[in-house]
Parts: sequence; structure tokens; C-alpha cells
Amino acid sequence: MAEAKYDVLGIGNAIFDVLVKTDEKFLSDHGMTKGGMSLIDEARAASIYRDMGPATEMSGGSAANTIVGIAGFGARAAYVGKVKDDQIGRLYTHDIRAAGVAFDTSPASDGPATGCSYILVTDDGERTMNTYLGAAQELTADDIDADEVAGAKIVYLEGYLWDPKSAKEAFVKAATIAHGAGRQVALTLSDAFCVDRYRDEFLELMRKGTVDLVFANEAELHALYQTSDFDTALRQLRKDTKLGVVTRSEKGCIVASDDGVVAVPASAIDRLVDTTGAGDLFAAGFLVGLVRNAGYENAGRLGALAASEVIQHIGARPLASLKELAKKNGLPV
Repeated sequence: MAEAKYDVLGIGNAIFDVLVKTDEKFLSDHGMTKGGMSLIDEARAASIYRDMGPATEMSGGSAANTIVGIAGFGARAAYVGKVKDDQIGRLYTHDIRAAGVAFDTSPASDGPATGCSYILVTDDGERTMNTYLGAAQELTADDIDADEVAGAKIVYLEGYLWDPKSAKEAFVKAATIAHGAGRQVALTLSDAFCVDRYRDEFLELMRKGTVDLVFANEAELHALYQTSDFDTALRQLRKDTKLGVVTRSEKGCIVASDDGVVAVPASAIDRLVDTTGAGDLFAAGFLVGLVRNAGYENAGRLGALAASEVIQHIGARPLASLKELAKKNGLPV
């Protein structure tokens, strides 16, 4: 197998995040389902933006957050996602490259604006997302560079990519190239509502071996198998995929494989501020552990550490050096 150029290459919806602290009343006034992700059009995006208070803005998108976390651990990271050649698109590109991520997807010259997600964070740290996909929907199979994909040890895909039709083709093309080069493919289920939309297709991707590793939180796992019994869902997950990782908030995570089930505790925190990006950063730590051959337990600990860093401040990007944090906690990076 050829030497890898990257440790992890992520493919996802390139979305510019606009985060704001708000209250339950704002959510109900705007007809939002707390804790979920809704796809919105440009007009609704404009009305939410008009009504919300001062915001924190940064480049985002689920897989992009994970890839930035991977770079933060000192691993070699690359990202594929579509922005428009507009002000926000240029800001997005600068932001992700400044985080140490290789990002070379050609921007769209026309069509919809760069995608944005309006993320409302309530006092309990819960985030409610309203996403305008915009240019992210313009990602196609042509944006997948075979050499770049084949040069990554792990290709990481987000479930949200299943919303835009052309991105599905890009997703499958990337998985095919990766497997052809002897690489691994990971998928995050992204959101319980996303699972409800595409349950059968996600199960098919797992059962056919299009993906090797699946990340899910408890809500996504229950949605996938339409059962409220955790153990039943976990047993099924072990049958359906080579490696399944289930995050359980303060209860830590479960790593399920043919070899058995490993439970890893959550990392302690001082205070919960914003859960945005918790799952994304967990995946970053876990994937770094995998590419470093650190074992499932250490991979889970790296994931828990990265998640604990990001939930103690606003935004889905780490503020501390994850590499230094890992060293301080005696974890391999």
C-alpha cells in the first residue's frame, strides 16, 4: 500500500456557523424543535438572522469540525466541501486552512450562496440548528480527487451529505476509491432526524460494507433501529458494521466490534456551556487514536477529551491545543 499523504480526509457540507445564545421563547416563537437540525431556505435564513442577537461566526459543518480537531491533535488532515466564491466562502476557506487543514475544493462561481447554519444555544447548553445548505449542495462526484482520497488512511463522511443528491454520488465514489486503495471509510450518522430521513439507506451502506466504522450518539442509534432498548440496538449495530462507536454524553462511549464491547468514561468538565460540536470532536479524537494504533480504549479517551474541551465554551472548534491536552493527560498522539 502506498504511503499515506493524510491521516484523515473528511467530506461534508461546508457550512458557515452563526452561533447565538438564546432562550426557549425564541425557539417557540420561530417554530423550532429544540435540539434538532432543520433544513431551511434562504428566506427563512434571513428572517432568523434578522431576529437573533449578537453572534459568534466561524467556518463549520460536521465533518469540517472533526477534521479541524484532527489537525489540532497534530495529525495530517484534509477536507472536501463546496463553498461559493463569495465573501463568506472566502472567509470559510481562509479559516479552515488557518487551522492546518488542506482544503482545495474549487469554489462555485455561480448558484446559491455559501451555506450557513444558524445555531441557537439555550442556557442548558443544548443547540438547535437551522441549516441553509446553499453552495454545499453543489458538491458533486467531480469534486472527488481520486489521488487525494486514496492518499488518506481514513475517509470520514457525514450523514448530512445524504441530503443533497449529487453529494450522495460523491460519497459513494469516495468510499469506492478508498476501499480500492485498501483504506478505511468512516461515517457519522449526524443527527436523529437525518437517520429518520435515510434509515434504510444508512443500513444498506453499513451492511454492504460501503462504510467500515460508524459513529452514532444514543438518539441516532435508537432512531436507526427503531427501538428504545439500548442493548438491543447495540447488538444489532455489532451485526451490521465492523466497528461501531456510540457516544452517551456524560456516560462516556461504547466501542462495539467483533472482539467485544469496550466502555470508556467521559472526561470530567467544570461546566457545560454549548454542546455544539461535541460529537464532531469526539470523532476527531477517536480517529486520531485509530490512525495511531492506540487501541480502542485510548481512542475513546482521546475522543472524550476533545469533546470535553469543546463543550466548555461557545462554538464547535477547540480553543486549546488538543495535542498538548492529550500529552498532559498521558494519552498517545
